[in-house]
Amino acid sequence: MSGYSLINQALLVTIRETIVVKLGKTVTKILTNLNKLNDLITAAETRVNREANNVQIIAVTKEVSVERTQEAIEAGLTHLGENRPEGLNGKIASIQANVNWHYIGSLQTRKVKQVINSIDYLHSLDRLSLAEEIEKRAEKPVKCFIQVNVSGEESKHGLRMEEVLPFVESLKSFAKVQVVGLMTMAPNTEDEALIRSVFKQLKQCQQQIAEQGFAHAPCTELSMGMSNDFEIAVEEGATFVRVGTALVGNERGEQDEHEK
Repeated sequence: MSGYSLINQALLVTIRETIVVKLGKTVTKILTNLNKLNDLITAAETRVNREANNVQIIAVTKEVSVERTQEAIEAGLTHLGENRPEGLNGKIASIQANVNWHYIGSLQTRKVKQVINSIDYLHSLDRLSLAEEIEKRAEKPVKCFIQVNVSGEESKHGLRMEEVLPFVESLKSFAKVQVVGLMTMAPNTEDEALIRSVFKQLKQCQQQIAEQGFAHAPCTELSMGMSNDFEIAVEEGATFVRVGTALVGNERGEQDEHEK
């Protein structure tokens, strides 16, 4: 490593340490997690010769309080993910910050009106009836990820691989549905080869759709990878990773950091 690079690295560490000193205990913990996460993402990009800084971190705040979510924002996180209308709307009303809200859970058609005009991204478009309700309720185009059940597990939502392209084609007349990409969840397993296979297949599907040149479905993004498998996802082309516990923690059953 050159002397110039070493100086830059030292400056970065100093800046990080200075910021940490000025922040509260929980914010500091989240910032430490964020720095570690960014380093791991950069390393994964480097391993596969990907251009750096092409991965957006979504802080999944569904298991933490409004207070912890606010602390995440103070640590510099601007993309937040929720999976229930109540959690989403409660946090939006309490925080009122200029951040990007992602709805990452399965969305019931009857609950579309509760969330669709409060979010920036929907990660779970998986059926025509949901698209129709979005078209009816949305006040402006919504950035949507089509959820794909690559692994074929019965416990997971999403379209089968062979259903994705026909589904995208069926959305041509929907002015409020913009298909920005695909989303999947890997199996809950320690088999890295299986996880990688799932992510690789989604990437191939995304490229197939992007090559069609659909105006309503540029499909340039991939939402895949969570706390336990985001590095593999980045190596396979993820542009959005959804990280909760490894970033903001999980307050269910844990002692709040403020009370320690």
